[in-house]
Amino acid sequence: MAIRLAVGYQLPDEDEPPFADLIADYREHIAELYFPWLNMPSGRSPISVREGFTDWEAQAKLEEDLRACRKLGIRLDLLLNANCYGALSLSQELENYTLSVIEHLGEVAGLDLVTTTSLMLARAVKQAFPDLEVRASVNMRLGTVRALEPVAEFFDSFYVQREYNRRLDRIAELKAWADAEGKGLHLLVNSGCLNFCPGQTFHDNLVAHEAEISRMRNVEGWNPHVCWNFYQQREHWVRFLQNSWIRPEDLDRYDGLIGVAKLATRQHANPRRVVHAYATRRFAGNLPDLLEPGHAPLFAPYVLDASRLPADWFEQTTSCLQRCQDCTYCATVLEQILTLPSGQSPFSQTSLAEGP
Repeated sequence: MAIRLAVGYQLPDEDEPPFADLIADYREHIAELYFPWLNMPSGRSPISVREGFTDWEAQAKLEEDLRACRKLGIRLDLLLNANCYGALSLSQELENYTLSVIEHLGEVAGLDLVTTTSLMLARAVKQAFPDLEVRASVNMRLGTVRALEPVAEFFDSFYVQREYNRRLDRIAELKAWADAEGKGLHLLVNSGCLNFCPGQTFHDNLVAHEAEISRMRNVEGWNPHVCWNFYQQREHWVRFLQNSWIRPEDLDRYDGLIGVAKLATRQHANPRRVVHAYATRRFAGNLPDLLEPGHAPLFAPYVLDASRLPADWFEQTTSCLQRCQDCTYCATVLEQILTLPSGQSPFSQTSLAEGP
């Protein structure tokens, strides 16, 4: 069976159609819709409040979209994937509130699974709702059997640590263990994040506390996101090719290894473009436009033309030793795909492999 997609929910603006319309257009390719609950912390910003401005119709819009997607046969996945819940992290209050949300969703739309980073919430959900699937978030960074084994009692399925997306041998090892244990295995396929980013924990904590942080007088003139600072220097652009994203054209090569391919679309500027690309298994645009976060503004006016990736891209990037400091393959590929809007290469005189 072909790999199907898990799509992240966006609350539509007043002039936008319901998000369920997008799901309906690609329903044969989509298995799951994942979503947060209003102002609960998660792996992205709260969906109903921005800098104090509240969308008072958010709950009604969300529930209407959930009911519509459920009628389409889409499984519904509640996100409880904040990296931190602060003082509430081990509290009865957080457990009670979470279980009440799950009970409410079961009544208004139905719920199939919960994805979480919290061992406390995973335990609570399994005890209170044994028929719900509980899935380990990609933010837990579970990439080895030794990491999966100690938490197997809490989870029915796992998102693999994204840094191993191109390690087919590692995924096959995890799949063998998951099959033997009766567990599911899945991948996030369009992350724009740096592999092994040293700022991930710091960033995830910032997002979890975004509502509080936005009320502070914060330091000015500094971007706390490692990738946006790193890519300011052109000699680092090659790292974009060395991250975890998987081309739509290569997704079916993972058939038999994973269940669903998760698409990061919760804050993407054009989620339809992303869904269409992975549903049709084809994308010929600017590679950063496929990912979340998307770093296209940092590369502008240059474009990383996906159609120019070499025929051996998948074979090379899934069989290499990932000793990037000793290899020039990605630097050579970057020289091949980096173009100006006119289609002209900016490297007519100087090779990127030799430096900017």
